[in-house]
Amino acid sequence: MSEISQTPTSRRDFLKHTGRVAAASVLAAGIVPRMYAAENNTIKLALVGCGGRGAGAVVDAFSGNNGPLKLVAMADVFARRLRDSYNNLRRMRGEQVDVPVERQFIGFDGYRKAMDCLDRGDVVILGTPPAFRWVHFAYAIEKGINVFMEKPVTVDGPTTRKMLELAQASVNKNLKAGVGLMIRHCKGRQQLHERIASGEIGEIIALRAYRMAGRSAAVGPKPDRLSELLHQIRSFHSFLWASGGCFSDYYIHQIDECSWMKNAWPVEARAIGGRHFRGDSVDQNFDNYSVEYTYPDGTKLFYDGRNMDGCESSFSSYAHGTKGIAVISNSGHTPGRVRTYSDQKMDRQNLIWRFPQPEPSPYVLEWEDLIDAIRNDKPYNEVQRGAIASLVTSMGRMAAHTGNVVTYDQMLNCPHEMAPGVDKLTMESAAPLLSDSEGKYPLPQPGILKDREYQEFA
Repeated sequence: MSEISQTPTSRRDFLKHTGRVAAASVLAAGIVPRMYAAENNTIKLALVGCGGRGAGAVVDAFSGNNGPLKLVAMADVFARRLRDSYNNLRRMRGEQVDVPVERQFIGFDGYRKAMDCLDRGDVVILGTPPAFRWVHFAYAIEKGINVFMEKPVTVDGPTTRKMLELAQASVNKNLKAGVGLMIRHCKGRQQLHERIASGEIGEIIALRAYRMAGRSAAVGPKPDRLSELLHQIRSFHSFLWASGGCFSDYYIHQIDECSWMKNAWPVEARAIGGRHFRGDSVDQNFDNYSVEYTYPDGTKLFYDGRNMDGCESSFSSYAHGTKGIAVISNSGHTPGRVRTYSDQKMDRQNLIWRFPQPEPSPYVLEWEDLIDAIRNDKPYNEVQRGAIASLVTSMGRMAAHTGNVVTYDQMLNCPHEMAPGVDKLTMESAAPLLSDSEGKYPLPQPGILKDREYQEFA
């Protein structure tokens, strides 16, 4: 897949120099914001992207031991989505949700208006499709606002390079930034990580993970009432430019948690995948994916994902060691029910340790950690790690979609930016991806397209 690496940049060299562009542009003012709450000790929140996960992040923030918080602004491109989200949050959280109509913003510039309602040191929640993440994060840095952003944070090489630069810029401004890879905040997984590091299961020799469920991320032809742009944003899991597809949005968690237990990031991916029973769906996803990730020392992570009805379901992750096995995820993100065994067979008599139940929610714990860092001015910034996790996830996706081995550096330097004008979109804009005369969109063609995951229609 040599076509990808047109301008070679190694991971080490890139991270060494990251931040220069953003530091020159975003940080021109050179002002370090206060990182504590207002005099009344209330931290204000703004929600940009009012879908289920964005609204869920607001509830998670309010559910923790975080001191006084108040939601004061909301933004989305869909008026009904914002209205429904506001009504539900107001019903659940009462006066903690203080968002009158004049602080409810509709449109692609709504993120600016919502963040303009905050003071330096407050928090914006970025819950939009990840294609917009770097755009919104750049404005938060300019405003001196702390951030909680959902994962993934990038979908391709060019946006990852932008996000890594912005990550360093946010560190330079002492901003606190959380990324929604909440498993890193799970108490059980944290203890499991310590036990693996201490040698409880020996040296890790392989990892494997599965997320196999029913049909998902499928979408039919565009309805007449919606523009093509809004159709793709509403169904963002179906379009690679918007989300990285089901692969990036669904599978990043387990790829991240396995890499955490390994204390390394994959440097290479080879994969297969196929599209079989999507029916009349015009999305860009495959029905199944199987990826072999390789870590720097040669250890493998085997990842299997499937989105097909009527098949076996599984949602789990494992680390195999020379002396035993660790369960990283058992049947979902939470509860993890993590445990270790003294043998490769997970028999009760071989059990070494298990985390006690019930477990605290990592969705709430990640907010407690972020707000604690803000109130006590502790170093806290997860964006670089989130960008790398997003990149290695995209690496596996691209390997399946092209039918070629893809390395870390090839993915980082891939020139194909899927939505290069995303920062300039308006309600009247054409979509970054256009359909053909039958309303169908370009699909991956393994073995045919080798330097990109799909070819835009002329």
